[in-house]
Amino acid sequence: MNEADNLPHVLPAIPAWVDEVILVDGHSTDGTVAVAYGLLPGIRVIPQPGRGKGNALRAGFAAATGDIVVMIDADGSTDPGEIGTFVRHLRAGADFVKGSRFLQGAGTDDISRIRGLGNACITWAVRTLFGGRYSDLCYGYNAFWRSVLPELDLDSDGFEIETLMGIRALRAGLRVVEVHSFEHPRLYGTSNLHAARDGWRIFKVILRERFFRRAPRRAPARSAHAQ
Repeated sequence: MNEADNLPHVLPAIPAWVDEVILVDGHSTDGTVAVAYGLLPGIRVIPQPGRGKGNALRAGFAAATGDIVVMIDADGSTDPGEIGTFVRHLRAGADFVKGSRFLQGAGTDDISRIRGLGNACITWAVRTLFGGRYSDLCYGYNAFWRSVLPELDLDSDGFEIETLMGIRALRAGLRVVEVHSFEHPRLYGTSNLHAARDGWRIFKVILRERFFRRAPRRAPARSAHAQ
């Protein structure tokens, strides 16, 4: 939403071998759509049906036609040049690849102290309640085979969708790989993230998934993906 100033730094950096680029437009008023078409005439623009980051992502996932889906932000914080790393791990056998700012070789120039503390608490809570070895759960640079979307069964509209994806991938028995990623500061504009409000929404999702949602049946092996 309203990322016209950022798109010239993001869209041209997407590797040429990417088959399909989808932009979900959250009712922009600054010419975002026109800028997108001017930079990448073949881009697919999907009007967002509701509000919130989760709602936008679910609309984009539903519209995607490729075998692999990679989600990145339009504000310049996620580097399109890293897409190849995510795809390589999927082609090597992973079902879901999660970017992490806290692995060796990773980093961030964007996260504040309070957001960093909140992310650490959320990651600890998920590891305690669900197991796994996640190091970063509030980062929106992820990739997965489109065929696993039914197992993720995403139903959140806000920023909590990033943590929800990690939890449901783990509970579904998907083969999850974390890769190092560097988060840059937003280039222009202001983020819609509110640390206290969205942090509380994330913790509610964690509690709901642990205590009120039945565990899904374990996912079958996907040996074909490793070929």
